[in-house]
Amino acid sequence: MSSLKDKVIVVTGAASGIGQAAAFCCAAGGGKIVAADIDEAGLGRTAARIGADGGNATTVRVDIANEAQVRRVMETAMETHGRIDALINCAGVLEGPFVSLDEFEETTWDRVIDINLKGSFFAAKHAATFMKRQGGGVIILIASGAGVHGGSSSVAYGSSKGGVHGLSLVLAGQLAASGIRVHAVCPGGISTPLKLSVIAAEARLSGKTESQALQEASQYLGDPEGVGRILAFLASPDADYVRGTVSTR
Repeated sequence: MSSLKDKVIVVTGAASGIGQAAAFCCAAGGGKIVAADIDEAGLGRTAARIGADGGNATTVRVDIANEAQVRRVMETAMETHGRIDALINCAGVLEGPFVSLDEFEETTWDRVIDINLKGSFFAAKHAATFMKRQGGGVIILIASGAGVHGGSSSVAYGSSKGGVHGLSLVLAGQLAASGIRVHAVCPGGISTPLKLSVIAAEARLSGKTESQALQEASQYLGDPEGVGRILAFLASPDADYVRGTVSTR
């Protein structure tokens, strides 16, 4: 990933899971990372590892559902580095797993849609503002097989990720003339805190112990770093000929 050298990459959801893996992989390739998340302790761990490995990381606390805070993340990247070459938007939640439609609470629906879908819109909107001025960039939004080509344990999660995928398709057409490449990435089953929490919830419903369910899941769940490497590639000029949605294991 030498083509990431000195590229400025904003990564949301960088405190854990796929976002953290993306930050590590991009930094390992020489990218300058602006890591954003609501979890400040997790951000500190991400930045500490990048720094220990000789990389460059700036951290910004953000509630991805708050437009002013998202705008500030992009402004921080510009103030610190003078440009934004790529946005990798990984911030997201899964709430309401295994709750039936007739019992699904509006407050849960609103929170998931606000973070996953509205947050993706805010991140893309404010990254694109600066990318247009500099003549191009890359926007990568994390969707999911849930809501795109399969179901979900959560009505709200599947719906939000289907919306993120649709957003990426619209933006790809709108932003192409500005030199901005847009992708949605749909990861498969990956061992992230979000996925593990769903497995634990399912275990409680089925009567299994959490440890038993997690042990079984470890046989098929992928490593976040595998997705991180794909995200780092997509953020780089080497992926200039890639278009549209990318699915991973």
